[in-house]
Amino acid sequence: MRIRSIGLCPVLALIALTVADAPAVLAQAKTVLTYSADGRLIFPKDYRSWVYLSSGMNMSYAADAATRPNRFENVFVNPEAHSAFLKTGTWPDKTIFVLEIRAAEQNGSINKNGFFQAAAGNREAHVKDSRLKGGWGFFAFEGEAPARLIPQTADCYSCHEAHGATDTTFVQFYPTLLPIAVEKKTLSAGYLADEAAPKSAAHP
Repeated sequence: MRIRSIGLCPVLALIALTVADAPAVLAQAKTVLTYSADGRLIFPKDYRSWVYLSSGMNMSYAADAATRPNRFENVFVNPEAHSAFLKTGTWPDKTIFVLEIRAAEQNGSINKNGFFQAAAGNREAHVKDSRLKGGWGFFAFEGEAPARLIPQTADCYSCHEAHGATDTTFVQFYPTLLPIAVEKKTLSAGYLADEAAPKSAAHP
């Protein structure tokens, strides 16, 4: 791109170039889904700069879930996937979600009621990759070491397939995205059946 500077000092010309080229620069900053040589997913260290979707606290999809310490679960998704979802109501190939689990604490600083987030614990990824069987895969990280694919016989796959609102993902728990899926008519049959069922009925 050429910029003709008429009466602009070099500094202003540089500013004009920077602003004009900003969209092109940003377009190059895409998330890269990377695997190690043995097929492990490389930990995305910058995930906290991605799009934050929502947080849950002590959520469980089983009515008889074992009691466990209070915790928050934060969900992030790579920006390119989020932008695509806003346009189409579905997730593009190479989408990657990161679920970050953090301790929920009450006693700290001046807090007198409720909970706040504390130290991070486990992190998991949900990846859409056409190279994977079924097109989606789950990975559980230990620290920041590359993660192996969770076997596709695990319950998380069948649960997401049966109950995910859109494209096997729990968009029903992402309040800024559910209206998009409704508008684009991309809600799954399984989710619509869940919504139509009596609310007292628990998922298996």
